[in-house]
Amino acid sequence: MPINEQTLIQKAKKGDQDAFAILINEHQKYVYDLAFRVLKDENEALDLSQETFVRAWTALPNFKGQSQFRTWLYRIVTNLCYNRLPNLRKSLNDLGDDVMEDIPQFDHPASEMESSETRKFLHQAIEDLDSQYKLLITLRYQNELSYEEIASTLNLPLGTVKTGIFRAKEQLRKSLAHLEESWITA
Repeated sequence: MPINEQTLIQKAKKGDQDAFAILINEHQKYVYDLAFRVLKDENEALDLSQETFVRAWTALPNFKGQSQFRTWLYRIVTNLCYNRLPNLRKSLNDLGDDVMEDIPQFDHPASEMESSETRKFLHQAIEDLDSQYKLLITLRYQNELSYEEIASTLNLPLGTVKTGIFRAKEQLRKSLAHLEESWITA
């Protein structure tokens, strides 16, 4: 019978390093992926991931379980990213509080080759986003956090998160529209 995450957390809080190692194994890919997406450097992302888990181990007695463990870890990661990218927090806070609704998905070209090319282009377009937008898109779509989890993780108002994701998607949509135009004219 597999041990659930709450049990592992309780054991780790009591100093059980093996339980904490299981938690690390469960979450290390997500922590690294988030750090890498923001920092764009493998070594920095590895260092930040390691620092995240050291801080998590140290702060674990203070974890009250009011949020998911994953959300708590992401908050540590983003705070460490803020320390390395000081303009990131200011940019996120400057997004504003107006709430925008999700907009429909971009219609991708039908052919498989164009679809593959679109995915590559989209990944590049995400990489080219401003760091605050890239962080929001990464948390929402790669790490599959809800808007509420993102707001909690980044300590931002929900409206700010929704607006930031809306604006990031608009930038991505414009980039994809340019790609589609180039296919039409080609």
